[in-house]
Amino acid sequence: MNGSIRLTLIILLLVVMLVFGLVVGRQVFTVGEQEPAPAPELTELNAYVYDIGRPLPEFELLNEQGDTVTRESLKGRWTFAFIGYTNCPDICPAAMANLRQTDNLLSEELPQPDYLLITADPDYDTPEQLRNYTDFFGENFHGLTGDIDTLREVAKSLNAVFVHRQVDGELLVDHSGHFALLNPDGDMIAVLQPPHDPEALAEAFERIYEWAKASQPRAG
Repeated sequence: MNGSIRLTLIILLLVVMLVFGLVVGRQVFTVGEQEPAPAPELTELNAYVYDIGRPLPEFELLNEQGDTVTRESLKGRWTFAFIGYTNCPDICPAAMANLRQTDNLLSEELPQPDYLLITADPDYDTPEQLRNYTDFFGENFHGLTGDIDTLREVAKSLNAVFVHRQVDGELLVDHSGHFALLNPDGDMIAVLQPPHDPEALAEAFERIYEWAKASQPRAG
């Protein structure tokens, strides 16, 4: 084989390798550019899931221990949050009981979420009052209280509202009854509407978690 033929073969080999490299690189790049899987459709479970989490506003409130809690404090874990108050005669006790049953139904292989009662009656719901109330349901049940305007802003970011009214000299609080699910980024990723069924809540949480896990960028 003379030198010119050898040179031609080397050039052809380099061209083949270059083309192969471009094809592989394009496939890798295309995979990286694929759109994430759409949020699961969970209407049969009374749940609506957002494709992209909705961030909460910046805030400073107190938890049931009297410690300051901010938006950053909610990061790193899943949280079921809802608006209520400890003197609530019906909706809140049922909601807390449903969440406790949901907690008992969750597989140990799933991340264990927190359950957060954000008070709509901060004048009565001091940190001590919240602690006495939430401790009854379990160690992963917590409460938030503080400035009422801040509480309203947080409630609004969770698609919730609350209104105070006086009836025969007694304060009554009308408030939303849904749960908001916060992801480990501290963003609202789903709304779970009543009526709440613990089995449906547990299934919705598992399916949302599996979707979120599958949607995370994979390390190269």
